[in-house]
Amino acid sequence: MNGPELTDLDIALRLGLSFIAGGIVGFERTSRHQVAGLRTHILICVGSTLLMLLSLWIPEQFLGLKSGDPGRIAAQVVSGIGFLGAGAIMRLGNNVKGLTTAASLWLIAAVGLALGAGFYLAAGLTLGITLFTLVILDRLERRFFPTERIKILELEFKDQNPDITFIVKTLADHGVHVQSIDIEQNLMKGGGSRLRLLVSLPSSSVEIQKLSRSFKTLDGLERIEIKEKY
Repeated sequence: MNGPELTDLDIALRLGLSFIAGGIVGFERTSRHQVAGLRTHILICVGSTLLMLLSLWIPEQFLGLKSGDPGRIAAQVVSGIGFLGAGAIMRLGNNVKGLTTAASLWLIAAVGLALGAGFYLAAGLTLGITLFTLVILDRLERRFFPTERIKILELEFKDQNPDITFIVKTLADHGVHVQSIDIEQNLMKGGGSRLRLLVSLPSSSVEIQKLSRSFKTLDGLERIEIKEKY
């Protein structure tokens, strides 16, 4: 590899731009209370830039090397960043959270590598596309595809055979989708049962209190509880 020699100004400029780029994406993630936020994105971006600068610097400093391969360290960064991305992904029941943050970590590492190589146009355009995706497209997605909340609905009955058909129909009438049903019988010596349903509630249209009142007409219902799915 033969290219222009790195100067102290080049190094400072690329690391400074990397700090700014990581801060921009990290601030957006922090504003949404994600596990990987401002500091994490800055450190990844600056670290990636430093590694790319190191790839360019080594052939210049070791005169015995007639050529260098700056893509070698970059390839290790791309594969290694998956370790941090996996830490941002959490499985909550049937839902997976953190995929967008994991993707932003991978992308900000790529931006850092581009800045370290002096590929400013590509890095800037990628940063702009990233912000458009995380901010503007997120609003459009929420508008046209409302987020559903995953809850556990627990119903306890005096008898062992609750009317599951009526329960499912009542939930459907309120726009609630049933993902799974589990029933426990013989809770006490005299019988009894507990019905546990994993349900998804549209975030804007379902009134929890009204839904609870609909189940109070069920015969033998002793307790009703709606709680978070962990």
